[in-house]
Order: sequence, then structure tokens, then C-alpha cells
Amino acid sequence: MRNQSSKKQLFRADKNIDLPCPPNKAPLKPARGLQPHRPGRKETVAVAVSGGVDSMVTALLLKQQGHPVLALHMILRPQDPPEAGKQIKELTARLGVTLHLVDLRLAFQRQVIEPFVDAYRKGMTPNPCVICNPRIKFSLLREKAIELGANSLATGHYARILFDNSQGKLRLLRGRDRAKDQSYFLYGLNQLQLGRTFFLLGDYRKKEVKQLATEAGMGGYYRAESQEICFISGRDYRDFLEGQLGPELPGPGPVLDLEDRRLGKHEGIHRYTIGQRRGIGIPASTPYYVVGLEPESNIVRVGRKSDLRRRELLVNSVNWIAMSPPSSNFEALVQVRSRHREAPAMVEVGEEHCFISFFEPQEAITPGQSAVFYHDEEVLGGGIIERVLT
Repeated sequence: MRNQSSKKQLFRADKNIDLPCPPNKAPLKPARGLQPHRPGRKETVAVAVSGGVDSMVTALLLKQQGHPVLALHMILRPQDPPEAGKQIKELTARLGVTLHLVDLRLAFQRQVIEPFVDAYRKGMTPNPCVICNPRIKFSLLREKAIELGANSLATGHYARILFDNSQGKLRLLRGRDRAKDQSYFLYGLNQLQLGRTFFLLGDYRKKEVKQLATEAGMGGYYRAESQEICFISGRDYRDFLEGQLGPELPGPGPVLDLEDRRLGKHEGIHRYTIGQRRGIGIPASTPYYVVGLEPESNIVRVGRKSDLRRRELLVNSVNWIAMSPPSSNFEALVQVRSRHREAPAMVEVGEEHCFISFFEPQEAITPGQSAVFYHDEEVLGGGIIERVLT
């Protein structure tokens, strides 16, 4: 095993950095007629870097393939000064890549944070990543990359893009590492955005990416992963919402069961989400779960675990990746949150909504989250869960 000093010697800033070969693995073979979507020879690629291992290994792989690489780091949080990112600058300098800080705070506030806050005010539980990806990262950041001289943008997402020769379309697929797959967060991208985007880690497992980083001497440098919402780092999301909305929040209200019996009082509807068990404050031999939020009457509705299972829902703001809206009902695998195991359902496409009916009831379907439609490994499209029906 190499010691830390030998790692530092390996991790140097010259242009011809010696990178390890990818570990032995069996990459997923694309179906007939599908080809991997890769940068052109010597194409200049910008990499969206966060300081984590995934984006840094993405930059390493591009350099190994002989591409000129730029590094872009987004300044998103209102409290971050424009000169933020000093640690990332040191990391990219060691890699031999020029770092550009891109101040997107104003756009991020308007297009991500404000819709996020507004959704909670309406009793929904939004996912900010599915908003940020099409509106900020693969739109405004990509435009900045092109302005700086890059032809395209690469990120450290665990997903795959394949080109369909027969249709002339790009198709989005799950990453090889199912535990780290991030295709769920990318369903909002269109063909133009996919065409200028590359996901180099789609055929890697996380442990293989970490191995590449270690063998390149990066083990002691990259930032540890965080599961927090990026603009609420180190804070409770409820405190963040209260700081944003203050007196606009409706405040305390009743906790009712499914028979309209009052069981207690809640501290604000924004502090609860569907499926929540802890923090309800109702002692019982069998635990209660939040099964519904009713912002019009400021009610938190609770029930037993079995009451969380629902079958039908309405989805709006639907995006289709490589197809026109289907003219007839179709069967798909539908995933209703990032940690949900997709399940078979019938999808009926209307003028403004998709009506989804699962073959078997699913637990804790939550308005504000996304329902993403899959055919095997491919993302067909998806949208925002507006309402749970039965």
C-alpha cells in the first residue's frame, strides 16, 4: 500500500499525468443499433466539479483520453462569496486543469430555491436536483462552458447516454452501479442538452471510481460525499424554510387520523412529509405515520403503516427523453422517489397530465417528488407528482 507521500508524488499537475487503466470489469453492452455517446477526438470538454471524487475522476478520465479539459465550479448558495472554491482550485491545479468559478446564485435563487420553498408552502415535498439539472447545470452552466471554449459538458453522474442509429435520437439509461444510479434525477433533460453532455462514469461502479482516484494519488484530496441538499448544507431544511418564508408560513394546526379524530397538534405543515414516523408527537402502541398533508385546511393527516400504500396518482410537467407523448396507454416501470424500487404500472397520457396506476400499491407516494418512467434500463421520461388519488 502506498503511503500518503507517495500519493502526493503521483498526483501532479503536468499535462501528461500518468493515469491508471480502468479496473477489469464487464461493461454493459449496448443493444444492437445503440452506440455509446462519447466526446469527439481531441474535443475540449468542461467538467462540472464539486470537489468530490466523481467529478474529479471524470476530469482524470478525460485527460487520459487526450481531451483538453476545463473545470467549472458553480457558486449557488446565497451565502457563498464569488471567490468561493479555493480548495477545489487547489485540487484542479494539482490535476493540471484550469478552474473557472461560475456565479449562478441569482438564477439558482429564482429557478430552484424559490420553487423549492413554494412547493413546501403548498404541502409538497420537492426534489431540487430534478429542477436544477435541466434549468441550471445542463443549461446555464453548459452555456458558460461553451462561452469559455469547450464544446461540451461532462459531469460525474452515474448514468449512460447512448445514440440510437435507427431513430437518430439519444437515449438515457441507468448507470451500471445500480446503488449509485442517478438517472432518476436526469429525466428532465432534452435531446439538445444530452447531445452536449457526457457521463463518463456510467459504466463504472463506485468502488472502481474510488480505486482510480486512489491509484492516481487523489485519495487524500477530494471532498467526502454529502447527502444534504447543496444549498442547505449544515442546516435543517425546516429552519431554512422558516428563514425564507417567516410569517408567510401558516403555523401550527391539527393532526387528524383518517376518521377525522383529532390526535394532537403539529408545528407547521412544512415540517412533515409523507411516510414520516418520527417527530409526530402522538404516543401509541402502534406507530402513526404521516399519510397526507392538506395545506388548504392546515391539517396533517396520520394513519398506520398500511395506510401509506397507494395505487393511483396524477403527474404534471412531463418530459419525454427520446419520444413524442404516446397516443395510447402503455406499461412502464415507474419510480416515485430516488430510493424507491421501480414497479410496473399503466401510464395514461392526457393533454396536461399523466395518470399512473400501479399494478400493486406502493408506499409513501409523495406530491412534489418525481415519477420517472422506465423501459428496462432506459428512462422514457417523467414528471412531478401533483396528487395521489387512491
